[in-house]
Amino acid sequence: MAETQVLIANRGEIAVRVIRTCRELGIPTIAVYSDADREALFVDMADEAYRLGPAPAASSYLNVEAILDAARRSNATMVHPGYGFLAENPDFARAVAAAGLTFIGPPPEAMDAMGDKVTARRTAERVGVPTVPGTPDPITPEQAADAAGRIGFPIAVKAAFGGGGRGMHVVSDPGELGEAVARSAREAQSYFGRPEVYLERYIERGHHVEAQIIGDRHGNVSFLGERDCTLQRRYQKLVEESPSPIVDEDLRRRIGESALSLAKEVGYQNAGTVEFLVDDTDGSYYFLEVNARLQVEHPVTEMVTGLDLVALQIAAALGEKVDVEADRRGHAIECRLNAEDPYHDFLPGPGKITGLILPGGPFVRLDAGFEEGRTIPGDYDSLFGKLIVWGEDREGARRRMLRALDEMRVEGIPTTIPFHRWVLQTKEFIEATATTRWVEGALEDGPLGEAEPATPAAGGGRPVMIQAEVEGRRVPVRMWGDGVAPAPRPPASLGARSGRHHGAGDVITAPMQGTILQVMVEQGQEVNAGDVVCILEAMKMENHIAAHADGTVTTIEVAAGDVVETGQTLLIVE
Repeated sequence: MAETQVLIANRGEIAVRVIRTCRELGIPTIAVYSDADREALFVDMADEAYRLGPAPAASSYLNVEAILDAARRSNATMVHPGYGFLAENPDFARAVAAAGLTFIGPPPEAMDAMGDKVTARRTAERVGVPTVPGTPDPITPEQAADAAGRIGFPIAVKAAFGGGGRGMHVVSDPGELGEAVARSAREAQSYFGRPEVYLERYIERGHHVEAQIIGDRHGNVSFLGERDCTLQRRYQKLVEESPSPIVDEDLRRRIGESALSLAKEVGYQNAGTVEFLVDDTDGSYYFLEVNARLQVEHPVTEMVTGLDLVALQIAAALGEKVDVEADRRGHAIECRLNAEDPYHDFLPGPGKITGLILPGGPFVRLDAGFEEGRTIPGDYDSLFGKLIVWGEDREGARRRMLRALDEMRVEGIPTTIPFHRWVLQTKEFIEATATTRWVEGALEDGPLGEAEPATPAAGGGRPVMIQAEVEGRRVPVRMWGDGVAPAPRPPASLGARSGRHHGAGDVITAPMQGTILQVMVEQGQEVNAGDVVCILEAMKMENHIAAHADGTVTTIEVAAGDVVETGQTLLIVE
């Protein structure tokens, strides 16, 4: 029998996470990487590594043929898909099986039934689990208006395959529905390789609660407790915790029973997450979707149960019995660490990590895909790590997280650490009254305070913190390369001015590296301040670049499909 070897068909922190468990189990690992990840941490940590292709996901992490070729060349026996990319693609699972390899995830039939959100909704209705009103099938922009009229506004447009908030947009104005459907389809195609979307009524005061399950080939399915993922921005989770502070024992029992009913109905195997929305107005709960994979936030479940979910995944895939009685204790909180600037509309900021101080102490865990000296590429999701803590109770965990966040220092890139420091001290978090749209509303008033400089100073890179002694006292001093003047802060919107002028006009530049998806204006067209002039995709998100002033478009220097660098001229408005 061939030695078990796991190929990880993913990148970043989840690849590092899987490598660590495999190493503890004595299982060799194989990494696959794009050109952008050639020097990545997970590539160095794996026992072997194979190039997939150029940076774009379609040429690398979504390239099934290249992944399977790497599996053949490395003599891999198993494939772990991580999350995102091909993790919930049943055709990929079938291709893995056809190549004689074991897929570490649910069987494709279960993925067809549960990974497809529309089919999963039908399954939920069949077994009596409450669902939010929505379309029974994927829809096109042309079909959206009639469907929305039956469902009622506000409407959530969601990707039928995949998760993590990618491809999701909430629409309150019927006139914006068609564009939202088209935009969701583009994002879903880019991130998951499938463009299908569907509609669902949007519950405005909801709490996002999800159930972790694990199943084996012997018909056993276990409920490992729930997580709360209510704190979100742009439908992207920011902070997760377990157990949910708004779930009592009765609701926990009902959510667990609903999750198990769904899983058993389709013969679900391996790890999965059944997501629900709890209505703040009456306490009722609704099935949202099933993520037929390991979740980003799985560590909080591990911290309160003492279980290694990746090890359980591997055991289930190998045909072992996995019938777990979860003994949950204490409270865990996870903060997602993204290379984004929370002071400036969470603008992505890929780049080199020039300095890094990690937190430590009891019950503190950091799952990171990078280390000092490594570069976070702008081609993928901005998540570079997750900080997780455990405490005897929720307040103890909250205080421990604040202490860990204060200890952590990341230089060279902007991070979401200041946001996490702020949000964990709000009354809404402490009292667990925040809903899924609360963060966006709270940030409108700019509660984070004065921003730290986040852009390179002339000739000097990003700021570096040093300790200086003044009259016998140690004080922190922030330095910028060749000088000490603060770097200029970028504007809060995603339209960037280069500081150069063309006559009386403004030069609009790219605020980050990315790909131009669409130019929204023509030469000679009049625009108003705030009008979107082009759409830039960066780190798997669409960013709307806006004009800063009224005027006429005199020059357009980019077209759809162009790859642009930070600071590159896009348009000139006079």
